[in-house]
Amino acid sequence: MAADPARNPFRPTAGAEPPQLIGRAGLLDEFAYGLRIRSGAPGLLTIFTGARGIGKTVMLGEAEDAARSQGWAVVSETATRGFLGRIGESMRVHAEELGGGPPGRRITGISAAGFSLTTELPPEQQTGWRQVGEQLLRLLDERGTGLAITLDEIHGADRDELAQLAASVQHFIRDGLPIALVFAGLPAAVSDLLNEGVATFLRRADRIDLHAAAVDEVEASYRETFTGLTHELEAGLVRTAAVSTGGYPFLIQLIGYHLWQLAEAADAPLTAESVDLALAAAHRRNTRVVIGAALSTASPKDLDFLRAMAEDDGPSSTADIGQRLGNQKNTIGNYRARLIDAGLVQPAGRGVLDFAIPGLREHLRRS
Repeated sequence: MAADPARNPFRPTAGAEPPQLIGRAGLLDEFAYGLRIRSGAPGLLTIFTGARGIGKTVMLGEAEDAARSQGWAVVSETATRGFLGRIGESMRVHAEELGGGPPGRRITGISAAGFSLTTELPPEQQTGWRQVGEQLLRLLDERGTGLAITLDEIHGADRDELAQLAASVQHFIRDGLPIALVFAGLPAAVSDLLNEGVATFLRRADRIDLHAAAVDEVEASYRETFTGLTHELEAGLVRTAAVSTGGYPFLIQLIGYHLWQLAEAADAPLTAESVDLALAAAHRRNTRVVIGAALSTASPKDLDFLRAMAEDDGPSSTADIGQRLGNQKNTIGNYRARLIDAGLVQPAGRGVLDFAIPGLREHLRRS
């Protein structure tokens, strides 16, 4: 479908819905099927993992849209301190809207003041949280729908809150109530979180690791979207732009955005030089928004490790990194674990690491 030439269709901001979900076909099929049968379907418990900017938050948004389209109530949260209390408040509001009687009095036995926003709910509020959730789910079940909770950045979640959430959701599922829980987080950190035992129930979740889209798919999407331009982009330049994205969703949006911006201001088709300007602008912004933020918590020693990796044109062996740094094996192992948790690097085989963020190698070589 051709885009409106008066409006740039690309949205290079965190979590914004792109004009097309490239390379994501079928990922929510199990979730959508679960929404139809409403209880006990494995897809109703899903975790999306992937590097920064790979589109995890977008997938949460897609899951929320799918749930709303089936009439489900949706609670969307980020796993910052107090998320469990905020979910409780949202459930209470939904239940009040569905129940009878004046606001604040529709749920018996629960204080109208709601839930505290502290890290861990006290025992009496844990009971109240579960009671509100159960009452809401029964109201929704009577209407043939359910409740979908999405939780972003699970890798940063307080362990006690997460354990409480998992225990309550497990209780709801055991009672056959219509509940869906969809998470998103950085891959290695999520793995560590699930292996810690605080939420072993969540290991049953359908884990979907998001990867870069195929360049050919990006090219096809660009070609379709750019038909909305007054002056169509030449096929070879579309290919150049697609290759420059590396299939990385945030860069797909950034590059598309800058190309569209240049093209709508031009009174002739874009040249190769103009496209190069758009690509450079997009990569500079990617450096500021994604790479800069990712490196903000890296220590000087972390940066030394990353620069040692950047000497290679592809994946690096930890043995080579250690040799370049002159560090002992256990020290290298500590840096490796910390940088994987930070989402900066990722395992690429036994004893091999690669950068998790496109453009990070080039940025380190320039800095």
